[in-house]
Amino acid sequence: MKRFWKAVTTAPEGDQFGIALDGRPVRTPGRAPMTVPNAVLAEKIADEWRAVAETIDPAAMPLTGLANAAIDRAGTDRKTFAATLAAYGETDLLCYRADSPDDLVARQEMLWGPHLDWAQARYDIRLERVHGVMHVAQPVATVARLNEAVAACSAHELAGLYPIVTITGSLVLALALLEAAAEADAIWQAANCDEDWQAGQWGEDELAAKARADKRASFDAGVRFLKML
Repeated sequence: MKRFWKAVTTAPEGDQFGIALDGRPVRTPGRAPMTVPNAVLAEKIADEWRAVAETIDPAAMPLTGLANAAIDRAGTDRKTFAATLAAYGETDLLCYRADSPDDLVARQEMLWGPHLDWAQARYDIRLERVHGVMHVAQPVATVARLNEAVAACSAHELAGLYPIVTITGSLVLALALLEAAAEADAIWQAANCDEDWQAGQWGEDELAAKARADKRASFDAGVRFLKML
């Protein structure tokens, strides 16, 4: 879509804040008014619209995309959306460990162990660990508690969590970030533990580096979105 507007403004709409193009409210792909919980986030989304040159590039407007997801996806069926994210707790990256070489084993424990310890203490759960990639079932009580934690999130929190959970493969890491139990860089380092180790052994090709950069951009957008809620 070509740019057709001159001015981008924000304004309160009840207990939410909306964005308007030349006075006309921005709408989601589902045709719902795009509103967000606070003025700070509304202004950051407005900045994405202000930055459009001639043609809209969705990839350059990640906060707009997350706001759309919060309304059209998480907002219309929050239970299902939350369940999709909570399911990652049953196969969390941090629970699947290497049994060799020793330096990778030690690196995983150093980067993953503290986050697992935090989750177990925070939610009063037990997370089973296994060597290899064969599925290990988590205790029923653990799965239920993690589901409760995700279900308690707002639609906007769920939308912000989505790229973090799906990119890292870890619900534990995403919840640690949501609850400010860890910084974004530490979460990213933990999520890329194996990949970084492989790159250190064999190097990283150009395509892998590009894919990693794209993932980091989406991850960072989720982090920024959550911090503004």
